Amino acid sequence: MAQKRKIPQRKCIVTNEMKPKKDLIRIVRTKEGDIFVDETGKKNGRGAYLSKDKAVIDKAEKTGALNRQLNGEVDAAIYDELREIVDGKKA
Repeated sequence: MAQKRKIPQRKCIVTNEMKPKKDLIRIVRTKEGDIFVDETGKKNGRGAYLSKDKAVIDKAEKTGALNRQLNGEVDAAIYDELREIVDGKKA
């Protein structure tokens, strides 16, 4: 019998829900302090996960949840990029 692989679970920092990693978007802060969207989920740095949901992204921007989680200032362009990913404009 083939062994079923365990699906990695991650927690959305806004909703606190555990979800499969592929259902979330990872945002990373590197040691240099650069903050960007990590679509591969494999880049080095401090990662935070958000649900692929516009309301969640809006709430993260409003509450500054990402700033706290990543100990840095998250640029508005990052939120725009996240919304594009959710809309499916960016693969």
